[in-house]
Amino acid sequence: MDLIFEKSTSGRRLSVLPVCDVEEVSFSPDRCRTKALRLPQMSETEISRHYSRLAERAYGVNDGFYPLGSCTMKYNPKVNETVAAYKELTDIHPLQPEDSVQGWMEILDSAEEYLCGITGMDAVSFQPAAGAHGEFTGLLLIKAYHTANHDTKRNKILVPDSSHGTNPASGAMCGYEVISVPSNEDGGLDLEQLAAMAGEDTAGLMLTNPNTLGIFDKDILKITEIIHEAGGLCYYDGANLNAIMGIVRPGDMGFDVMHMNLHKTFSTPHGGGGPGSGPVACKEFLAQYLPGKRVSKTEGANGGQYCFASPERSFGSVGMFYGNALVVAKALAYLLVLGREGVPYTAKNAVLNAKYMKAKLEDVYSIPYSEACMHEFVISAEDLKRETDVTAMDVAKAMIDYGIHPPTVYFPLIVKEALMIEPTETETRETLDEAISILRKIREEAYENPEKLAGAPHKAAIKRPDEVTAARHPLVRYSFAECENDD
Repeated sequence: MDLIFEKSTSGRRLSVLPVCDVEEVSFSPDRCRTKALRLPQMSETEISRHYSRLAERAYGVNDGFYPLGSCTMKYNPKVNETVAAYKELTDIHPLQPEDSVQGWMEILDSAEEYLCGITGMDAVSFQPAAGAHGEFTGLLLIKAYHTANHDTKRNKILVPDSSHGTNPASGAMCGYEVISVPSNEDGGLDLEQLAAMAGEDTAGLMLTNPNTLGIFDKDILKITEIIHEAGGLCYYDGANLNAIMGIVRPGDMGFDVMHMNLHKTFSTPHGGGGPGSGPVACKEFLAQYLPGKRVSKTEGANGGQYCFASPERSFGSVGMFYGNALVVAKALAYLLVLGREGVPYTAKNAVLNAKYMKAKLEDVYSIPYSEACMHEFVISAEDLKRETDVTAMDVAKAMIDYGIHPPTVYFPLIVKEALMIEPTETETRETLDEAISILRKIREEAYENPEKLAGAPHKAAIKRPDEVTAARHPLVRYSFAECENDD
Protein backbone atom coordinates (compact mmCIF):
# COMPACT_ATOMS: atom_id res chain seq x y z
CA MET A 1 0.00 0.00 0.00
CA ASP A 2 1.39 3.40 -0.98
CA LEU A 3 2.09 6.02 1.67
CA ILE A 4 0.00 9.18 1.62
CA PHE A 5 3.02 11.15 0.38
CA GLU A 6 3.39 8.74 -2.52
CA LYS A 7 -0.26 9.33 -3.47
CA SER A 8 0.18 13.09 -3.45
CA THR A 9 -0.43 14.98 -6.70
CA SER A 10 1.00 18.48 -7.07
CA GLY A 11 -1.70 21.16 -7.09
CA ARG A 12 -4.51 18.96 -5.79
CA ARG A 13 -6.24 20.29 -2.70
CA LEU A 14 -9.41 20.62 -0.66
CA SER A 15 -10.83 23.25 1.65
CA VAL A 16 -11.47 22.16 5.24
CA LEU A 17 -11.24 25.50 7.08
CA PRO A 18 -13.89 28.24 7.08
CA VAL A 19 -13.11 31.67 5.70
CA CYS A 20 -10.94 33.61 8.16
CA ASP A 21 -13.17 35.95 10.19
CA VAL A 22 -10.43 37.83 12.08
CA GLU A 23 -7.72 40.19 10.98
CA GLU A 24 -4.79 38.38 9.37
CA VAL A 25 -1.39 39.00 10.92
CA SER A 26 1.91 38.59 9.09
CA PHE A 27 5.14 37.59 10.76
CA SER A 28 8.50 39.15 10.05
CA PRO A 29 10.52 37.27 7.40
CA ASP A 30 13.07 36.02 9.91
CA ARG A 31 10.29 34.07 11.67
CA CYS A 32 8.91 32.44 8.54
CA ARG A 33 9.89 29.26 6.75
CA THR A 34 11.93 29.67 3.60
CA LYS A 35 10.31 26.62 1.99
CA ALA A 36 6.72 25.39 1.97
CA LEU A 37 5.65 22.62 4.32
CA ARG A 38 5.87 19.21 2.71
CA LEU A 39 2.22 18.26 3.07
CA PRO A 40 0.49 15.71 0.84
CA GLN A 41 -1.68 17.32 -1.84
CA MET A 42 -4.88 15.31 -2.21
CA SER A 43 -8.62 15.58 -2.61
CA GLU A 44 -11.04 14.81 0.22
CA THR A 45 -12.11 11.61 -1.54
CA GLU A 46 -8.53 10.38 -1.78
CA ILE A 47 -7.81 11.16 1.87
CA SER A 48 -10.99 9.44 3.05
CA ARG A 49 -10.26 6.32 1.03
CA HIS A 50 -6.62 6.21 2.11
CA TYR A 51 -7.44 6.17 5.80
CA SER A 52 -10.35 3.78 5.31
CA ARG A 53 -7.95 1.30 3.70
CA LEU A 54 -5.52 1.77 6.56
CA ALA A 55 -8.31 1.10 9.06
CA GLU A 56 -9.18 -2.12 7.23
CA ARG A 57 -5.62 -3.32 7.79
CA ALA A 58 -5.74 -2.71 11.53
CA TYR A 59 -6.88 -5.44 13.93
CA GLY A 60 -8.54 -4.74 17.26
CA VAL A 61 -10.81 -6.36 19.81
CA ASN A 62 -13.81 -5.29 17.71
CA ASP A 63 -12.50 -7.40 14.82
CA GLY A 64 -12.15 -10.73 16.58
CA PHE A 65 -10.45 -12.85 19.23
CA TYR A 66 -7.37 -11.13 20.70
CA PRO A 67 -5.73 -13.54 23.20
CA LEU A 68 -2.56 -11.51 23.78
CA GLY A 69 -1.06 -13.00 26.96
CA SER A 70 -0.45 -10.65 29.88
CA CYS A 71 -2.12 -7.76 28.07
CA THR A 72 -5.81 -8.32 28.96
CA MET A 73 -7.21 -7.31 25.58
CA LYS A 74 -10.83 -7.44 26.59
CA TYR A 75 -13.77 -5.71 24.99
CA ASN A 76 -14.31 -2.10 25.98
CA PRO A 77 -18.01 -1.33 26.65
CA LYS A 78 -19.16 1.64 24.60
CA VAL A 79 -20.88 3.21 27.58
CA ASN A 80 -17.40 4.05 28.87
CA GLU A 81 -16.58 5.89 25.65
CA THR A 82 -19.90 7.73 25.80
CA VAL A 83 -19.18 8.96 29.32
CA ALA A 84 -15.66 10.07 28.42
CA ALA A 85 -17.04 12.05 25.46
CA TYR A 86 -19.34 14.24 27.59
CA LYS A 87 -18.47 17.85 26.81
CA GLU A 88 -18.70 18.58 30.53
CA LEU A 89 -15.59 16.40 30.89
CA THR A 90 -13.78 17.18 27.67
CA ASP A 91 -14.23 20.97 27.71
CA ILE A 92 -12.22 21.38 30.91
CA HIS A 93 -8.82 23.05 31.14
CA PRO A 94 -6.47 21.69 33.82
CA LEU A 95 -5.55 25.21 34.92
CA GLN A 96 -9.12 26.19 35.74
CA PRO A 97 -9.81 27.36 39.31
CA GLU A 98 -10.51 24.50 41.70
CA ASP A 99 -14.04 25.67 42.43
CA SER A 100 -14.91 25.29 38.73
CA VAL A 101 -13.78 21.63 38.44
CA GLN A 102 -15.42 20.12 41.49
CA GLY A 103 -17.13 17.46 39.38
CA TRP A 104 -13.86 16.27 37.88
CA MET A 105 -12.26 16.19 41.31
CA GLU A 106 -15.15 14.09 42.60
CA ILE A 107 -14.54 11.63 39.74
CA LEU A 108 -10.89 11.31 40.76
CA ASP A 109 -11.80 11.00 44.43
CA SER A 110 -14.43 8.31 43.75
CA ALA A 111 -12.06 6.37 41.49
CA GLU A 112 -9.41 6.46 44.20
CA GLU A 113 -11.88 5.18 46.80
CA TYR A 114 -12.98 2.23 44.65
CA LEU A 115 -9.47 1.32 43.51
CA CYS A 116 -8.21 1.37 47.10
CA GLY A 117 -11.07 -0.93 48.04
CA ILE A 118 -10.19 -3.37 45.26
CA THR A 119 -6.43 -3.36 45.92
CA GLY A 120 -6.26 -3.05 49.70
CA MET A 121 -4.21 0.13 49.45
CA ASP A 122 -4.76 3.53 51.10
CA ALA A 123 -3.84 6.20 48.55
CA VAL A 124 -3.58 6.62 44.78
CA SER A 125 -1.79 8.94 42.35
CA PHE A 126 -3.26 9.11 38.84
CA GLN A 127 -0.27 10.84 37.25
CA PRO A 128 1.50 7.82 35.67
CA ALA A 129 0.52 7.47 32.02
CA ALA A 130 0.84 3.69 31.63
CA GLY A 131 2.05 0.47 33.22
CA ALA A 132 5.82 0.85 32.89
CA HIS A 133 5.47 4.48 33.96
CA GLY A 134 3.61 3.21 37.01
CA GLU A 135 6.39 0.73 37.78
CA PHE A 136 8.94 3.52 37.62
CA THR A 137 6.79 5.69 39.91
CA GLY A 138 6.29 2.86 42.41
CA LEU A 139 10.02 2.24 42.62
CA LEU A 140 10.62 5.96 43.12
CA LEU A 141 8.27 5.70 46.12
CA ILE A 142 10.36 2.87 47.52
CA LYS A 143 13.53 4.86 46.92
CA ALA A 144 12.06 7.96 48.57
CA TYR A 145 11.10 5.90 51.61
CA HIS A 146 14.57 4.41 52.09
CA THR A 147 16.23 7.77 51.48
CA ALA A 148 14.01 9.45 54.09
CA ASN A 149 15.04 6.74 56.55
CA HIS A 150 18.74 7.25 55.69
CA ASP A 151 18.91 3.65 54.49
CA THR A 152 20.85 4.37 51.31
CA LYS A 153 22.73 1.07 51.36
CA ARG A 154 19.66 -0.59 49.86
CA ASN A 155 20.62 -0.55 46.20
CA LYS A 156 19.17 -3.83 44.88
CA ILE A 157 15.76 -4.76 43.49
CA LEU A 158 14.83 -8.44 43.34
CA VAL A 159 12.88 -9.48 40.24
CA PRO A 160 11.61 -13.01 39.38
CA ASP A 161 12.97 -14.62 36.22
CA SER A 162 9.36 -14.87 35.01
CA SER A 163 8.71 -11.13 35.41
CA HIS A 164 7.49 -8.69 32.81
CA GLY A 165 10.38 -7.30 30.81
CA THR A 166 9.67 -3.78 31.98
CA ASN A 167 10.32 -4.73 35.62
CA PRO A 168 14.11 -4.96 35.35
CA ALA A 169 14.14 -1.93 33.05
CA SER A 170 12.23 0.15 35.62
CA GLY A 171 14.60 -0.96 38.38
CA ALA A 172 17.62 0.03 36.31
CA MET A 173 16.08 3.42 35.48
CA CYS A 174 15.76 4.11 39.19
CA GLY A 175 19.45 3.39 39.66
CA TYR A 176 19.02 -0.01 41.28
CA GLU A 177 20.98 -3.15 40.63
CA VAL A 178 18.47 -5.72 39.41
CA ILE A 179 18.84 -9.26 40.78
CA SER A 180 16.98 -12.11 39.07
CA VAL A 181 15.30 -14.63 41.39
CA PRO A 182 14.76 -18.11 39.87
CA SER A 183 11.43 -19.93 39.74
CA ASN A 184 10.87 -23.33 41.31
CA GLU A 185 9.62 -26.44 39.51
CA ASP A 186 5.99 -25.44 40.17
CA GLY A 187 6.40 -22.07 38.45
CA GLY A 188 6.42 -20.06 41.67
CA LEU A 189 9.27 -18.16 43.27
CA ASP A 190 12.03 -20.26 44.80
CA LEU A 191 11.78 -19.43 48.53
CA GLU A 192 15.24 -20.69 49.46
CA GLN A 193 16.88 -18.65 46.73
CA LEU A 194 14.80 -15.60 47.66
CA ALA A 195 15.75 -15.87 51.34
CA ALA A 196 19.41 -16.19 50.41
CA MET A 197 19.28 -13.13 48.14
CA ALA A 198 17.29 -10.84 50.46
CA GLY A 199 19.44 -8.81 52.83
CA GLU A 200 20.37 -5.41 54.14
CA ASP A 201 21.06 -4.16 50.61
CA THR A 202 17.58 -5.14 49.35
CA ALA A 203 15.41 -2.14 48.54
CA GLY A 204 12.47 -4.24 47.44
CA LEU A 205 10.91 -6.99 45.39
CA MET A 206 8.89 -6.57 42.19
CA LEU A 207 6.35 -9.34 41.72
CA THR A 208 3.28 -10.17 39.65
CA ASN A 209 0.76 -12.56 41.22
CA PRO A 210 -0.60 -14.49 39.45
CA ASN A 211 2.68 -14.51 37.59
CA THR A 212 3.34 -14.51 33.86
CA LEU A 213 2.81 -18.28 33.75
CA GLY A 214 -0.74 -17.64 34.92
CA ILE A 215 -0.01 -19.27 38.29
CA PHE A 216 -1.04 -17.84 41.66
CA ASP A 217 1.96 -18.32 43.94
CA LYS A 218 0.79 -20.34 46.93
CA ASP A 219 3.72 -19.01 48.97
CA ILE A 220 2.87 -15.35 48.44
CA LEU A 221 2.57 -14.52 52.16
CA LYS A 222 5.95 -16.12 52.85
CA ILE A 223 7.47 -14.22 49.95
CA THR A 224 6.40 -10.79 51.18
CA GLU A 225 7.35 -11.76 54.75
CA ILE A 226 10.91 -12.60 53.66
CA ILE A 227 11.32 -9.20 52.02
CA HIS A 228 9.85 -7.30 54.96
CA GLU A 229 12.06 -9.14 57.43
CA ALA A 230 15.05 -8.07 55.35
CA GLY A 231 13.88 -4.45 55.58
CA GLY A 232 12.74 -4.16 51.97
CA LEU A 233 9.39 -3.21 50.49
CA CYS A 234 7.14 -5.23 48.20
CA TYR A 235 5.97 -3.91 44.84
CA TYR A 236 3.03 -5.48 43.00
CA ASP A 237 2.92 -5.33 39.21
CA GLY A 238 -0.78 -4.92 38.46
CA ALA A 239 -0.64 -6.30 34.91
CA ASN A 240 -2.51 -9.46 35.99
CA LEU A 241 -4.95 -7.83 38.40
CA ASN A 242 -7.83 -8.87 36.13
CA ALA A 243 -7.54 -12.41 37.48
CA ILE A 244 -8.08 -11.53 41.13
CA MET A 245 -9.92 -8.21 41.37
CA GLY A 246 -12.67 -8.32 43.95
CA ILE A 247 -11.49 -11.71 45.22
CA VAL A 248 -8.09 -11.16 46.83
CA ARG A 249 -6.23 -7.88 47.31
CA PRO A 250 -2.50 -7.21 46.82
CA GLY A 251 -2.51 -5.13 50.01
CA ASP A 252 -3.65 -8.19 51.95
CA MET A 253 -0.86 -10.27 50.39
CA GLY A 254 1.71 -7.99 52.00
CA PHE A 255 2.43 -5.60 49.14
CA ASP A 256 3.23 -1.99 50.00
CA VAL A 257 2.90 -0.32 46.61
CA MET A 258 1.55 -1.27 43.21
CA HIS A 259 0.46 0.08 39.86
CA MET A 260 -2.73 -0.68 37.96
CA ASN A 261 -3.38 -0.64 34.23
CA LEU A 262 -6.71 1.11 33.89
CA HIS A 263 -6.38 0.56 30.14
CA LYS A 264 -6.29 -3.21 30.69
CA THR A 265 -7.99 -4.33 33.89
CA PHE A 266 -10.67 -1.68 33.83
CA SER A 267 -11.56 -1.98 30.20
CA THR A 268 -10.47 1.22 28.48
CA PRO A 269 -8.81 0.87 25.06
CA HIS A 270 -5.44 -0.84 25.17
CA GLY A 271 -2.48 -0.61 22.87
CA GLY A 272 -3.22 1.26 19.67
CA GLY A 273 -6.78 1.95 20.78
CA GLY A 274 -6.11 4.85 23.07
CA PRO A 275 -3.99 6.37 25.83
CA GLY A 276 -3.06 4.46 28.95
CA SER A 277 -3.30 5.17 32.63
CA GLY A 278 -1.07 3.48 35.19
CA PRO A 279 -2.06 4.88 38.60
CA VAL A 280 0.09 3.97 41.58
CA ALA A 281 -1.52 2.89 44.85
CA CYS A 282 0.28 2.51 48.17
CA LYS A 283 -0.12 1.95 51.87
CA GLU A 284 -0.55 4.95 54.14
CA PHE A 285 3.09 5.12 55.24
CA LEU A 286 4.15 5.74 51.62
CA ALA A 287 1.40 8.25 50.72
CA GLN A 288 3.49 11.22 51.87
CA TYR A 289 5.96 10.54 49.03
CA LEU A 290 3.42 10.26 46.19
CA PRO A 291 4.00 12.40 43.10
CA GLY A 292 2.32 15.65 42.21
CA LYS A 293 -0.97 16.96 43.53
CA ARG A 294 -3.74 14.74 44.82
CA VAL A 295 -7.42 15.41 45.44
CA SER A 296 -8.45 15.96 49.03
CA LYS A 297 -11.60 17.27 50.64
CA THR A 298 -11.90 20.21 53.01
CA GLU A 299 -14.39 20.36 55.83
CA GLY A 300 -17.26 22.80 55.55
CA ALA A 301 -20.89 23.41 54.73
CA ASN A 302 -22.63 21.07 52.32
CA GLY A 303 -20.01 18.40 52.82
CA GLY A 304 -17.01 20.60 52.10
CA GLN A 305 -15.16 21.19 48.86
CA TYR A 306 -12.53 19.33 46.87
CA CYS A 307 -9.07 20.78 46.46
CA PHE A 308 -5.61 19.76 45.31
CA ALA A 309 -2.95 19.14 47.93
CA SER A 310 0.71 18.17 47.57
CA PRO A 311 1.88 15.21 49.66
CA GLU A 312 4.12 16.31 52.52
CA ARG A 313 7.33 14.76 51.19
CA SER A 314 6.45 14.24 47.53
CA PHE A 315 9.40 13.27 45.33
CA GLY A 316 7.95 15.49 42.56
CA SER A 317 5.77 14.96 39.52
CA VAL A 318 5.91 12.20 36.90
CA GLY A 319 3.22 13.68 34.67
CA MET A 320 1.10 16.74 34.12
CA PHE A 321 -1.97 17.78 36.06
CA TYR A 322 -4.55 15.00 36.61
CA GLY A 323 -2.82 12.37 34.46
CA ASN A 324 -4.85 10.85 31.58
CA ALA A 325 -8.07 11.89 33.26
CA LEU A 326 -10.54 10.67 30.63
CA VAL A 327 -9.14 7.14 31.01
CA VAL A 328 -9.89 7.42 34.74
CA ALA A 329 -13.45 8.50 33.89
CA LYS A 330 -13.87 5.41 31.67
CA ALA A 331 -12.56 3.14 34.44
CA LEU A 332 -14.93 4.68 36.95
CA ALA A 333 -17.88 4.18 34.59
CA TYR A 334 -16.82 0.54 34.20
CA LEU A 335 -16.71 0.01 37.97
CA LEU A 336 -20.04 1.72 38.54
CA VAL A 337 -21.71 -0.51 35.95
CA LEU A 338 -20.17 -3.69 37.40
CA GLY A 339 -20.76 -2.85 41.04
CA ARG A 340 -19.54 -4.82 44.03
CA GLU A 341 -20.90 -8.13 42.72
CA GLY A 342 -19.78 -7.63 39.12
CA VAL A 343 -16.08 -7.04 39.78
CA PRO A 344 -15.33 -10.51 41.25
CA TYR A 345 -17.72 -12.11 38.74
CA THR A 346 -15.59 -10.63 35.96
CA ALA A 347 -12.40 -12.07 37.45
CA LYS A 348 -13.96 -15.50 37.90
CA ASN A 349 -15.05 -15.61 34.28
CA ALA A 350 -11.59 -14.58 33.10
CA VAL A 351 -10.15 -17.51 35.05
CA LEU A 352 -12.87 -19.88 33.85
CA ASN A 353 -12.21 -19.06 30.20
CA ALA A 354 -8.47 -19.64 30.55
CA LYS A 355 -8.95 -22.93 32.40
CA TYR A 356 -11.39 -24.07 29.72
CA MET A 357 -8.99 -23.36 26.86
CA LYS A 358 -6.07 -24.95 28.70
CA ALA A 359 -8.05 -28.12 29.38
CA LYS A 360 -9.08 -28.37 25.72
CA LEU A 361 -5.52 -27.98 24.42
CA GLU A 362 -3.33 -29.85 26.88
CA ASP A 363 -3.72 -33.17 25.04
CA VAL A 364 -2.12 -31.75 21.87
CA TYR A 365 0.17 -29.01 23.16
CA SER A 366 2.80 -29.24 25.87
CA ILE A 367 1.92 -27.38 29.09
CA PRO A 368 5.27 -26.83 30.86
CA TYR A 369 3.79 -26.20 34.32
CA SER A 370 0.99 -28.44 35.59
CA GLU A 371 -0.24 -26.05 38.29
CA ALA A 372 -3.80 -24.81 37.83
CA CYS A 373 -3.81 -21.63 35.78
CA MET A 374 -5.61 -18.41 36.54
CA HIS A 375 -6.52 -15.93 33.78
CA GLU A 376 -3.86 -17.05 31.29
CA PHE A 377 -1.72 -20.05 30.51
CA VAL A 378 1.47 -20.83 28.63
CA ILE A 379 1.90 -23.64 26.11
CA SER A 380 5.21 -24.71 24.61
CA ALA A 381 5.85 -25.59 20.97
CA GLU A 382 9.27 -27.01 21.84
CA ASP A 383 8.30 -30.57 20.94
CA LEU A 384 6.57 -29.35 17.78
CA LYS A 385 9.73 -27.58 16.69
CA ARG A 386 11.84 -30.65 17.45
CA GLU A 387 9.58 -32.97 15.44
CA THR A 388 8.50 -30.72 12.55
CA ASP A 389 10.69 -27.57 12.61
CA VAL A 390 7.50 -25.55 13.14
CA THR A 391 8.15 -22.86 15.77
CA ALA A 392 5.97 -20.93 18.18
CA MET A 393 6.28 -17.99 15.80
CA ASP A 394 4.98 -20.14 12.94
CA VAL A 395 1.95 -21.17 15.00
CA ALA A 396 1.27 -17.53 15.92
CA LYS A 397 1.57 -16.35 12.30
CA ALA A 398 -0.72 -19.15 11.12
CA MET A 399 -3.42 -17.92 13.51
CA ILE A 400 -3.57 -14.68 11.52
CA ASP A 401 -4.78 -16.61 8.47
CA TYR A 402 -7.72 -17.82 10.56
CA GLY A 403 -8.69 -14.31 11.67
CA ILE A 404 -7.26 -14.54 15.20
CA HIS A 405 -4.73 -12.16 16.65
CA PRO A 406 -1.62 -14.12 17.74
CA PRO A 407 -0.93 -14.64 21.44
CA THR A 408 2.25 -13.42 23.07
CA VAL A 409 5.21 -15.49 21.85
CA TYR A 410 8.57 -16.34 23.42
CA PHE A 411 7.47 -15.00 26.79
CA PRO A 412 7.96 -15.68 29.63
CA LEU A 413 11.60 -16.36 28.86
CA ILE A 414 11.76 -19.40 31.14
CA VAL A 415 9.55 -21.37 28.71
CA LYS A 416 11.08 -22.42 25.41
CA GLU A 417 8.95 -21.77 22.32
CA ALA A 418 6.30 -20.18 24.52
CA LEU A 419 2.82 -19.13 23.45
CA MET A 420 1.07 -17.17 26.18
CA ILE A 421 -2.73 -17.13 25.87
CA GLU A 422 -5.15 -14.88 27.76
CA PRO A 423 -8.76 -15.21 26.53
CA THR A 424 -10.27 -12.65 28.99
CA GLU A 425 -13.79 -12.80 30.36
CA THR A 426 -15.49 -11.00 27.48
CA GLU A 427 -15.25 -13.91 25.02
CA THR A 428 -18.09 -16.40 24.56
CA ARG A 429 -17.73 -20.15 24.73
CA GLU A 430 -18.37 -20.30 20.98
CA THR A 431 -15.42 -17.99 20.33
CA LEU A 432 -13.19 -20.08 22.60
CA ASP A 433 -14.28 -23.31 20.91
CA GLU A 434 -13.46 -21.85 17.50
CA ALA A 435 -9.99 -20.76 18.69
CA ILE A 436 -9.36 -24.17 20.24
CA SER A 437 -10.35 -25.87 17.00
CA ILE A 438 -8.01 -23.62 15.02
CA LEU A 439 -5.06 -24.26 17.33
CA ARG A 440 -5.63 -28.00 17.08
CA LYS A 441 -5.85 -27.77 13.29
CA ILE A 442 -2.62 -25.77 13.12
CA ARG A 443 -0.85 -28.51 15.04
CA GLU A 444 -2.13 -31.09 12.53
CA GLU A 445 -0.87 -28.90 9.68
CA ALA A 446 2.54 -28.74 11.34
CA TYR A 447 2.96 -32.47 10.71
CA GLU A 448 1.19 -32.57 7.33
CA ASN A 449 2.55 -29.40 5.71
CA PRO A 450 5.22 -27.68 7.82
CA GLU A 451 6.45 -25.62 4.85
CA LYS A 452 3.08 -23.89 4.63
CA LEU A 453 3.22 -22.82 8.29
CA ALA A 454 6.80 -21.61 7.87
CA GLY A 455 5.51 -19.07 5.33
CA ALA A 456 2.40 -17.97 7.20
CA PRO A 457 0.50 -15.73 7.12
CA HIS A 458 -0.67 -16.18 3.53
CA LYS A 459 -3.93 -14.20 3.61
CA ALA A 460 -2.87 -11.09 5.52
CA ALA A 461 -2.29 -7.72 3.87
CA ILE A 462 1.29 -7.90 5.08
CA LYS A 463 3.04 -11.23 4.91
CA ARG A 464 5.80 -12.15 7.35
CA PRO A 465 8.14 -9.16 7.74
CA ASP A 466 11.75 -9.22 8.87
CA GLU A 467 10.84 -8.25 12.43
CA VAL A 468 14.39 -8.30 13.80
CA THR A 469 15.63 -5.83 11.20
CA ALA A 470 12.50 -3.72 11.63
CA ALA A 471 13.10 -3.49 15.38
CA ARG A 472 16.81 -2.74 15.09
CA HIS A 473 16.61 -0.39 12.10
CA PRO A 474 13.14 1.18 12.15
CA LEU A 475 12.11 3.54 9.36
CA VAL A 476 9.63 5.93 10.93
CA ARG A 477 10.01 8.95 8.65
CA TYR A 478 9.30 9.38 4.97
CA SER A 479 12.41 10.57 3.11
CA PHE A 480 11.95 13.05 0.27
CA ALA A 481 14.62 12.81 -2.41
CA GLU A 482 15.52 16.48 -2.25
CA CYS A 483 14.79 17.43 1.40
CA GLU A 484 18.05 16.82 3.20
CA ASN A 485 18.68 20.53 3.82
CA ASP A 486 15.07 21.57 4.45
CA ASP A 487 14.27 23.90 7.33
